[in-house]
Amino acid sequence: MLYRLTKIVSAPFLHLLWPTTVTGAEHVPASGPAILASNHLSVLDSTFLPLVLPRQVRFVAKAEYFTGNPVTAAWMRATGQISIDRQSPTAAQDMLDAAARVLRGGELFGIYPEGTRSPDGRLYRGKVGVAWLALETGAPVVPVGMIGTDKVLPIGASVPKLGRIGIRIGKPMTFTGSAASARDRRRVTDEIMTAVQELSGQEYAGGYAPSRSAG
Repeated sequence: MLYRLTKIVSAPFLHLLWPTTVTGAEHVPASGPAILASNHLSVLDSTFLPLVLPRQVRFVAKAEYFTGNPVTAAWMRATGQISIDRQSPTAAQDMLDAAARVLRGGELFGIYPEGTRSPDGRLYRGKVGVAWLALETGAPVVPVGMIGTDKVLPIGASVPKLGRIGIRIGKPMTFTGSAASARDRRRVTDEIMTAVQELSGQEYAGGYAPSRSAG
């Protein structure tokens, strides 16, 4: 109920300031579990993608967002995000286990296979957690291409600029294979990233994105 109220109140205001064009929204299943696998250009991606879909989308977010700025904390809780301690040595598996529970509950789960925001607008190699989720739960993967969010709120900026945003959603993808197989996880991840690239139109960087702390 709180999620719907937050969406009803915020969506018209956000769309007025940042007109958003959406294609392929019909590809998101009307019910049942699905994984929304998107490129990641800006922190705004997790705001605008859920706004254009009738169903709630769950993401994981670092625990600091739930204990720091009270406005941010309230927004994270209202939109149903999942708190994860990323400093924990088991953080990666904790995230996947939380995502699997969301999917087994018949919900939508959003994930950024690159693992972090693109530092230069290019698409980086996907990490295999998205494939593990797809193969472990049997949920279809819906590829998503976010466009323009990095222009509205680039890395390092705190105040968004006015601008247009595009969201392209592809057809659901289903996969066969074993979640325990490294070869299957790599194959599935690469297929997902190819679909994301076709939607986003980004140049492919080839390697993994550098972590934010590396710079």
